[in-house]
Amino acid sequence: MASPRLETYCCPNRDAATQLVMSFQPEVFCGVCIGSASVSVLLTVLQLLPKKGQILRKMPKASSSSTILLLISVCDILGGLGVIFRSSVWLGFPGFIANISVANVTDMWPSAFCVGSAMWIQLLYSAGFWWLFCYAVDSYLVVRRSAGLSTIVLYHMMAWGLAVLLCVEGVALLYYPSLSSCEKGLEHAIPHYITTYAPLLLVLVVNPILFRRTVSAVASLLKGRQGIYTENERRLGTEIQMRFFKIMLVFIVCWSSNIVNESLLFYLEMQPDINEMPLKNIRSATLITWIIMGILNPMQGFLFTLAFYGWTGCRVDLKWQKREIPWESMSSSTVGENAYPSPVNYQTNLHDPKKLSTTDSQQTDEAISMLSEGSDASTVEIYLSSKLYGLNGNKADVNWKAVEGMSR
Repeated sequence: MASPRLETYCCPNRDAATQLVMSFQPEVFCGVCIGSASVSVLLTVLQLLPKKGQILRKMPKASSSSTILLLISVCDILGGLGVIFRSSVWLGFPGFIANISVANVTDMWPSAFCVGSAMWIQLLYSAGFWWLFCYAVDSYLVVRRSAGLSTIVLYHMMAWGLAVLLCVEGVALLYYPSLSSCEKGLEHAIPHYITTYAPLLLVLVVNPILFRRTVSAVASLLKGRQGIYTENERRLGTEIQMRFFKIMLVFIVCWSSNIVNESLLFYLEMQPDINEMPLKNIRSATLITWIIMGILNPMQGFLFTLAFYGWTGCRVDLKWQKREIPWESMSSSTVGENAYPSPVNYQTNLHDPKKLSTTDSQQTDEAISMLSEGSDASTVEIYLSSKLYGLNGNKADVNWKAVEGMSR
């Protein structure tokens, strides 16, 4: 799990609230973390591997959104591996871990392990938060036709740069003037907690706003693509909206316990004695949410893949063979039957209104395809509709049920 209490525990002058949660059944807690992280990492990798019989989707050009989704999963996998490594050392080498709490000890390896493992977990999950924010921004810019593959460089700079900057700054302030002589006091640790939870709160507050605006823009794009808003366009817009809803639902489920737990710990820290009887229920709630964090935080990786792609199955295909895409063969055969020429460059047809309309429709289809990536039916619907519309000069009647069955 990811919590600023992991770094706070590395300081010999740790507060009583941090000592409470870190010393509560450490064997059980580490076992829970290992189990949850192992299941999440294995299932996430299984989700991302190519499957037998799966129809590969071909985008007209590389999509920054698909790259961002992959990077979010990579951050979750690496963060989960950090949780497994840290918890395994805690369980396997209790004597080594006991030296972390010893002040002025000559062996610095326990403290180095404590700080290094905690920073690794925080950095990877924090980077995942920033990439999730970039995904919301990119989705909005795509439908506004203000984004492209080149923007992925800016996203890399923002996600990794801000994650590293905030992580290093927070830890430096926490361990000032040195790890062995950390200053006491809640005010000293507050900057570290702010830098840890800032990207989490950013996603929690800003992403729903960007997703809502993106859905509204998608409805306008779908209506403008053929001049009407049919049931198929409405269903595709609803599918994109549900995808955004699933992403935010997973995020809230996995990280709301962190916010509750940190609020309870801050309340305990402000009390003169956290062991008083009136605070018993607060202590119990704090420990319960601490265990819940150990379960839900590492599970984010697998749950996100379900929100992104749905369940992709267990039949892994390691041959990496490219399969024929049904809509490609259908559209090519349609071209042959109608004896229409292949699409030409946009600039050479600057004064042809019909071809301008077709090019604009293709750009709209590309934007919607990026947002609906992970849904084979939606992607095939878009391209079949676009190809037939462009060939006949007007809206074509398509057997959508047959298309959906073919895409599966």
